[in-house]
Amino acid sequence: MRVLYFGTYQRDYPRNAQVISCLRGAGVEVDEHHVAVWDGRRDSWRAGLGAAAQLAAAELRLLRRPSSTYDALIVGYPGHFDLPAARRAARGRPIVFNPLVSLADTFVADRGRFRPGSAPARALAAVDRQAFRAADLVVADTRVHADHLAKLAGLPHDRIDVAFVGAEDRVFAPGWSPDDPFTVLFVGKLIPLHGLETILAAARSAPELRFRLVGSGQLDALARARSANVEWIPWVDYERLPLELHRAGCALGIFGTSAKAQRVIPNKAFQSLACGTPLVTGDTAGARELLVAGKSALLVPPGDAEALAQALRRLAGDPELASRLSTGGRAAYEAQASEDVLGRRWRTILERVA
Repeated sequence: MRVLYFGTYQRDYPRNAQVISCLRGAGVEVDEHHVAVWDGRRDSWRAGLGAAAQLAAAELRLLRRPSSTYDALIVGYPGHFDLPAARRAARGRPIVFNPLVSLADTFVADRGRFRPGSAPARALAAVDRQAFRAADLVVADTRVHADHLAKLAGLPHDRIDVAFVGAEDRVFAPGWSPDDPFTVLFVGKLIPLHGLETILAAARSAPELRFRLVGSGQLDALARARSANVEWIPWVDYERLPLELHRAGCALGIFGTSAKAQRVIPNKAFQSLACGTPLVTGDTAGARELLVAGKSALLVPPGDAEALAQALRRLAGDPELASRLSTGGRAAYEAQASEDVLGRRWRTILERVA
């Protein structure tokens, strides 16, 4: 089988890199037709007129039809504006859209970039609907997220499928060996989805614990107002993330209270599980598709800083529990989200649509 990974997708974003890697591992020949727009942007939530002009120029370049033929074409994340060019490039072959998110959900409901009901919010919702409907199949990251996207675009269930995000096995491998003292690690963009306010409040409630915050973004101001037991590092190279995870006492997932936070499992959760690092994350419908409370992760109510602080104290004081979660989390990853498992999953999806 031969597929074309297509569009303005962010090439170094884990969802794209991991899908391409696991497909190749499953024996699928993957070519890329990529025009850079979002690559290297750590503050894409601020994207404005400059990015819009760059995107328009990229879409014109994408209109050039590839010379080779393919069994299917995959539009990567973020590719909501790429579907018209993808339809031309596909020449009647099926198009699979790997959107990861709804634009309206992300920039209106989650990040508050635009006011609900405003003209930009309505425009983003229209882009979502048109993009999802233009694809022959949309692949979401959890079942509950798939249901949301299907409802948003009015898609029948046979036009949407599910594959977990996973992690790149070449980068994230077992090796958890925590430093002393116990350190709580957060890695990710500082955006509302992750519940940074809840994490920082938990740190204030547990001043005896050490927190290491890695990332930057929309909520940098909250990080600047952190308590003394929180170390903030705005950026770490992607290849160094396994070292951060291997030496942490535990890793944090997401604790936001938005509807989107209920539906998704972030990259960093899979990366933590792959490394065998004990994971603490919000108790959501999305998380429970992968995780079992007390066996593969500690699950706490989203937005509840005191519950998070208590869970972290418990974990810091119980090495045996931490060890069980390390083993159980890695087992859940191997069974449901490794590259081998997801490679077979993606290949099955592509064979069905092709």
